[in-house]
Amino acid sequence: MKVTGPSGPSSSSGARPARAAGGFSVPSAATSAPAGAASASGSVSGVAGVSALMALQGVDDATERRRRAIRRGGSLLDRLDELKLALLAGDAGDGALDRLSRSLREECPVDADPALNSLLAQIDLRAAVELAKADIRRGAT
Repeated sequence: MKVTGPSGPSSSSGARPARAAGGFSVPSAATSAPAGAASASGSVSGVAGVSALMALQGVDDATERRRRAIRRGGSLLDRLDELKLALLAGDAGDGALDRLSRSLREECPVDADPALNSLLAQIDLRAAVELAKADIRRGAT
């Protein structure tokens, strides 16, 4: 193929038929109609696939609930430790108390394991006791 100017490419050997080379072929006009129908149905199935994926992401399985429960318990223990360090340093620990209160208000996922639920309930109770003690200290001063 030779480009001769603004008129575009010209073929020196005439029009060549489209042929398959290495698994690639140029579709002819006769096969373009079914390809259009296939692409239209492909986009519909793509939407269905995305909505199914979104539905799966919204489903909470037992492993994810357990992971969230453990993460919440660990977070509460970290906030309690912050409060302990602040009180030992002679600080009122207002920032630590606020973070502890926010962590305690988070939703507590219920796990199928009763031992884990019991442990998390004990952590919640300890955090509530510390918050109550802080309220008493605030009222006394």
